[in-house]
Amino acid sequence: MSLKMKHLMEKTGESKSTILFYVKEGLLPEPKKPKPNLHLYDESCINIIKFIKYLQSQFSYTIAQIQGVFKENKFTFSDDFSMMLRSLELMGGSPSDIWYEDEDFLELSELTQKELNDYIAKGWLFKQEKGFSSKELKLVALFKRAKALNLDEKLFDTYVESAIKMAEIEYELGSEMLESDKTRNNEHYELLFDSILTLKPYIFNMHTMKEHQQQMEIK
Repeated sequence: MSLKMKHLMEKTGESKSTILFYVKEGLLPEPKKPKPNLHLYDESCINIIKFIKYLQSQFSYTIAQIQGVFKENKFTFSDDFSMMLRSLELMGGSPSDIWYEDEDFLELSELTQKELNDYIAKGWLFKQEKGFSSKELKLVALFKRAKALNLDEKLFDTYVESAIKMAEIEYELGSEMLESDKTRNNEHYELLFDSILTLKPYIFNMHTMKEHQQQMEIK
């Protein structure tokens, strides 16, 4: 399905100048031109534009950084669920992160290979496509602080257990949502992504704060 500029603007909420800028910068494919005054855009442009807006609003990516993301990653913009998965993968790092190979990460973190493998096996750390980032270094420092204070690791393990259960539920409900009405997949995808990225951390953190406040009042 192809879209005229007017329809692409309506479906994405973006201006004509912004869309033309994305085309100029190589973020959107060139439109087909069956007639001199008729430019038709592929339907996948809707998801591409939404994805660009997410990277800008949620991660503060610049156009140059988004160009890098598109160059380094393969996206299937016609598949909403695939897009969401790739979007979540990007959440594992930010443009300011420094990436390390295994050997450099072990040296900087002062971990043994066994300790690193144990953290990964527990689900506390993840090795990504680029290796380990500065974010993982900060987490290792947190783990070491907990160990130095002889704190129970049950909290970290509970995070992992809860995350796995939540991920299974999200996948199941998300699949049902996207399959329920394929004519509205773009809207379903956007709702699901917003729920995972914005609503979930809000609910979890606010309930944590509320519980602490209640416990302090009891004491």
